[in-house]
Amino acid sequence: MNVLVVGRGGREHSLVMKLSESKQVTNLYAAPGNGGMQQQAACIDIDEMDIEGLVVFAKEKSIDLTVIGPENPLNAGIANRFKEEGLPVFAPTKEAAILEGSKSFAKEFMQQYDIPTASYAVFSDAQQAKAYIEEKGAPIVIKADGLAAGKGVIVALTKAEALQAVDDMLVSKAFSGAGSTIVIEEFLEGKEFSLMAFVNENQVFPMVTARDHKRAFDHDKGPNTGGMGAFAPVPDVTEEDLQFSMEHILKPTADGMLKEGRPFTGILYAGLIMTAEGPKVIEFNTRFGDPETQVILPLLKNDLVQVFTDVLNGKNPQLEWEDQSCAGVVLAAEGYPGSYNKGIPIPAFNKTESTFIVHAGTKLDGTSLLSDGGRVLLTGAKGNTLKQATDTIYQLLKNTKDQSGFFYRNDIGR
Repeated sequence: MNVLVVGRGGREHSLVMKLSESKQVTNLYAAPGNGGMQQQAACIDIDEMDIEGLVVFAKEKSIDLTVIGPENPLNAGIANRFKEEGLPVFAPTKEAAILEGSKSFAKEFMQQYDIPTASYAVFSDAQQAKAYIEEKGAPIVIKADGLAAGKGVIVALTKAEALQAVDDMLVSKAFSGAGSTIVIEEFLEGKEFSLMAFVNENQVFPMVTARDHKRAFDHDKGPNTGGMGAFAPVPDVTEEDLQFSMEHILKPTADGMLKEGRPFTGILYAGLIMTAEGPKVIEFNTRFGDPETQVILPLLKNDLVQVFTDVLNGKNPQLEWEDQSCAGVVLAAEGYPGSYNKGIPIPAFNKTESTFIVHAGTKLDGTSLLSDGGRVLLTGAKGNTLKQATDTIYQLLKNTKDQSGFFYRNDIGR
């Protein structure tokens, strides 16, 4: 098979790494890819938002399966175009991707189908939003309605922070169009975890759970990021919690989208929080999570190409998982998620058999690997226990020289 992965980040490199293991793959392409993917795939200089360019390429190279990584092309209708041209694609249509593309749509949908989530209100007027915050108090959560690269969520611990977030989004337009409408939610107390599933309309096949660490610095301090590290599976999520999440969240979501005339095929990601009443939805994504994918796929025993093919054909992929833990720590550019420098030389890692490196924001300059983003790469390891996996990673990072210009958290999975 000829397989194409669309995207340029760590999630896509992780997909490329897993797909490259398949004996069914003849040619593997990534568009546009990154500096680290070039060992396993041919990187094609087509932007992920150049949908027509990608369609032309898929036809030219007789691509048998395209997997879409990032959210922006999904919401721009890339799956619709591929389907119109009869090109096999594993991704939701634009109509289904709205579950991630609009937080207000997602909240209304959850309310309608009785899917457990925080109480909320939607605003596009700053004064009304502020009046609501004055009435509700803090802590409280403010979210940009549209896509904001994982940065459009402010967990405000004080009223002053909440009011500032409203000004930033509705007045200063910090997230431009994505923040012209905002959702204000009650603050939920509890531990978060991610549950992803392969979905084809009303068929739902869950993966193992993962937990990512969103804050930039140790002890969950600093601003929210796209994720500074992750581990899988999550030891404190029980079999009962998983059953509840399947029966009350994932399955009703797939069924509800079908009823809405927005049938969902692709990856459904539920960002969940364990409350006193059980798991509740913080957010939905309509694609593989990043960095959760980087620690979940290494635990999958199945051939990923076969999984995609089975799900698209309405068959149960019979998912099998290794009885191990997997963890990953992100190496980020100093200053991230604020402004940061690019073009910093990537350190040389003395990898062992149990460790792996996933590239996110890197590029090749001749033969030199340089940083090309905020989250630069993820150092990962598998182990018989979570502690063994994280100890292995931190040993690798400790032994790695020339890390100037980068930082990482020291408490992932701990």
